[in-house]
Amino acid sequence: MIELKEYRGHIRNWRQLCEELGIDSSLPRAEREKAIIVKACEKWGTAVADHLYGMFAFAVENDGEIFCVRDHFGTKPFYYYETADGRLLYGTTIRRIIEQEGFVKELNEKMLQIYMTLTYVAGEDTFFKGVKKLMPGHYLVHKNGQTKITRYWHPEFHPDESKSLEDWADEIHTTIKNIFPEVKEDNETAESFLSGGVDSSYVLAMSDAQVTDSCGYDDERFDESGLAKQTADILGRKNNRCKITPEQYFDIVPYVMYNMEQPLGDASAIVFAIACKATAEHTKLCYSGEGADEFFGGYNMYRNAERYGDNLKTFYVGNTNIMKEEEKQRILKHYDPNYLPIDLVKYIYDETEGLDPLSKMSDVDIQIWLEGDIYLNVDKMSEAAGLEIRMPLTDRRVFDIASRMPSRFKVNEEQNKVAFRTAASKVLPDEIAFRKKLGFIVPIRIWLADERYNADVRAKFNSDMAAKFFDLDEINAIFADYIGGNSDNWRKIWTIYTFLVWYEEYFVKR
Repeated sequence: MIELKEYRGHIRNWRQLCEELGIDSSLPRAEREKAIIVKACEKWGTAVADHLYGMFAFAVENDGEIFCVRDHFGTKPFYYYETADGRLLYGTTIRRIIEQEGFVKELNEKMLQIYMTLTYVAGEDTFFKGVKKLMPGHYLVHKNGQTKITRYWHPEFHPDESKSLEDWADEIHTTIKNIFPEVKEDNETAESFLSGGVDSSYVLAMSDAQVTDSCGYDDERFDESGLAKQTADILGRKNNRCKITPEQYFDIVPYVMYNMEQPLGDASAIVFAIACKATAEHTKLCYSGEGADEFFGGYNMYRNAERYGDNLKTFYVGNTNIMKEEEKQRILKHYDPNYLPIDLVKYIYDETEGLDPLSKMSDVDIQIWLEGDIYLNVDKMSEAAGLEIRMPLTDRRVFDIASRMPSRFKVNEEQNKVAFRTAASKVLPDEIAFRKKLGFIVPIRIWLADERYNADVRAKFNSDMAAKFFDLDEINAIFADYIGGNSDNWRKIWTIYTFLVWYEEYFVKR
């Protein structure tokens, strides 16, 4: 008999599945989703994920066999660990595995080489030796002490030249309109995160959320909250603004690194954690706009894709790349020249051979960056705050459009996300739909140089703990160069600092 042992997520097409599987659709959500997973596994076996839309990671056991699956894009995390005596420990959090008998906690130090380039933990390995991520679009079967991993889905791109820009925009808009009734149930009330950008504005315009949640700063150069308020006013929705201070930002870093379970050098993750805590004070459900940038060509660097050409496979490992190998070799006490970030994505370049450069860049970011940074951050920080976040734009049906769309409808010389913005302009004023991408900007590059806030950074850069991993003279030279005016170094400092905060949380304090 199949028994559900672990589950995190939200199944969107539950109404259709209840009908198909003979499940009472009036059951409370937790009971209903448990019944859906069990009956779907009975009916479709290892092909179960093909029939589910939404966000999910789960494990079932049946007669000594363990079956685990993670959704197509990796919106929910899933980890596993094989003990010395051949048992499989697993869970949607690493802490769940750490607590179990047979787990041996050891640092996987070589992961630091990946982290120092990407600012996040990419690929299937983690900073805990032996703990692996089940990657997006994969399932695992463990039986008789043997574990087998199978990839059931990966992004594919098949450009269709027969449609116009307006055709693509219509298809995007119709698809999103059809998805929205699935994202929330009638008895639920959701709010919506809102920045100054098109993705969150489009989600808001298509939703029934009456309240929006934004972050801002005193420094106007970094503050998008005024634009968010304008959007909320235009759409007739209320706007809550959470103003973030540097003290608040630095104080919450240990909380973020502990709950993230892996170090994350994305400075916006700290802001997101503060936003989740503030939002959870007045709602338990919120929309967010992740996915559209990677699917539809949203990053400004994508406009350089043609210029990079076939060269991409020699250097492009995803959205961030902050440190070259020579620099890491100088900084790190233990450096392995055979452990390179580019090796993580070789299989993606093999799969995308013959495709245009933008499709290759998108594929890398969908498979590596979204899973390792964006979705991890959304899941961990919302979970820690007691907030559930649903991402309407992250959906196979939305990606299916992007997979068929020629790149010229994604980016051109003047604009990114061209077709997506055109779709959004059906419900948003052009000044919002076609607003230049700002990114999730944080004043950390200024705060980090301020002696009122950087005392812990300086202390950690000169600690015995740091000396285990880094040449202290080298990392302090980077810090001095930054203080001296080279503001581009802030990412390197932040990435080293967040690793040290995380290490202290998991290997010093505990």
